[in-house]
Amino acid sequence: MRSDEKVVALEACADRCVHPDKVEMVRRAALSTEALTRSASLFKLLGDPTRARLLYALLEAGELCVCDLAAATDQQETTVSQSLRMLRASGVVTGRRQGRLVYYRLADAHVRMLLDLTREHVHHEQAR
Repeated sequence: MRSDEKVVALEACADRCVHPDKVEMVRRAALSTEALTRSASLFKLLGDPTRARLLYALLEAGELCVCDLAAATDQQETTVSQSLRMLRASGVVTGRRQGRLVYYRLADAHVRMLLDLTREHVHHEQAR
């Protein structure tokens, strides 16, 4: 390398230029501050291994009670209950009461799709 050449990090632009059409497209499509906050909160909620384990159990089984979730994930029932309370409050899971038991399931197809895509991405990354 010559002494007059600049070293530029891969993350930086070697030649600074702005593409106004692309910048405007991104700005028009950007989420509101409220939507960004909700999105980040959702990822933070899903980022906990205990909660993720519960969600993948529900993805596989469809619907489980706290006892079954605790047994399937090797967790204490109190830990499962606390996690489910957070997941339910965030709209990620929903419950159905049958007698004295509450059966939990993923709230909707969007949650299932997010978990499926995440699992697929993780398996894809491992295969590389």
